[in-house]
Amino acid sequence: MGIGGEYAAINSAIDELIPSKYRGRVDIGINGTYWAGALIGSAVGLLFLNTDIIPVEWGWRLCFLIGPVMGLVIIYLRRHIPESPRWLMTHGRVEEAERTVDDIEATVRRQGGELREVRDDEAIEVVDYPPVTYREIARVMLRDYRSRSFLGFSMMVTQAFLYNAIFFTYALVLKSYFGLNDSSVALYFFPFAIGNLAGPLLLGHLFDTVGRRKMILGTYTLSAIVLFITALLFNAGALNAASLTGLWCVVFFFASAGASSAYLTVSEIFPIELRGQAISFFFAISQLTGGVIAPYLFASLIGEGDNPARGPLTVGYIIGAVVMLAGGIIAWVFGVDAEGKSLEDIATPLSSTTGGTRFQGSAPRSAASRPRREDEP
Repeated sequence: MGIGGEYAAINSAIDELIPSKYRGRVDIGINGTYWAGALIGSAVGLLFLNTDIIPVEWGWRLCFLIGPVMGLVIIYLRRHIPESPRWLMTHGRVEEAERTVDDIEATVRRQGGELREVRDDEAIEVVDYPPVTYREIARVMLRDYRSRSFLGFSMMVTQAFLYNAIFFTYALVLKSYFGLNDSSVALYFFPFAIGNLAGPLLLGHLFDTVGRRKMILGTYTLSAIVLFITALLFNAGALNAASLTGLWCVVFFFASAGASSAYLTVSEIFPIELRGQAISFFFAISQLTGGVIAPYLFASLIGEGDNPARGPLTVGYIIGAVVMLAGGIIAWVFGVDAEGKSLEDIATPLSSTTGGTRFQGSAPRSAASRPRREDEP
């Protein structure tokens, strides 16, 4: 419940509050910090599950307690995040939207930012819009935005398949083929998680500068190529636990940035009224296919005994590489060049009554005449 709700909420907030010039890197970077939490959890586990330090009946309980404690901190921090002016306007709360934008603009001016006047031809009329029904979601996704729905489905499923297939069988592979024990496996997780964290943080800005489609194709393709090479070396018995982990770090350095961009893509290519629902919808589908099918498939491919066969798992790795390559190609063909564009340019709001690219609404002071930053979302 926490993760499912969080993906919908935070990606929507990023899209609607971060300037379009930086939207890609911020979204990808924040999604990538999932692995910072994984590192914290692993470090805590090494301490609390050490029976020489903490009794076993307390250790696992303390591990579970870390989650709620961090959740309480996040709840406090969320009090300082403003509600999206876009959301407020489409729900009839225009005056509150004006106050929120005024506060943001005042902060920008204090920090030395420059604002420009919004041209009249950049304005659009919006009306109060009722909650989006499931029927309307189906109409928008399956009729109005079929190719974008196919894009979102493909990106989310392919990245989830690769991630869950390898990550959920990570410990099994190290123990079955390289004879590591549980405590040793935990240590190998750290470089793996660091590679996953580094990718989005170091590559995220390129999604804003080089472009969405090029970077998605690049990250998906490079991860597929390295995984294919890894599969061949693994099958040949040329890898040990350290070298296999090292190659996985390279695979997921690129794959992690690509996976984060999948959430970015789904969150910005649909009308703002159903952004949260779109993220939730594709997240649920990806977890069903990638989170259930992939781990079961790969676990069944792992051999048993003292010298398990490597061939079946090698085939699984090659399948994972092909799936990622297909996801990258689909993103190149059906992708949207959303970098640097306002959300209304990417997808016209359902609440819009006119053409154009900017909100106008019925505020006492028209949004079309208010100043804005050169790179405002």
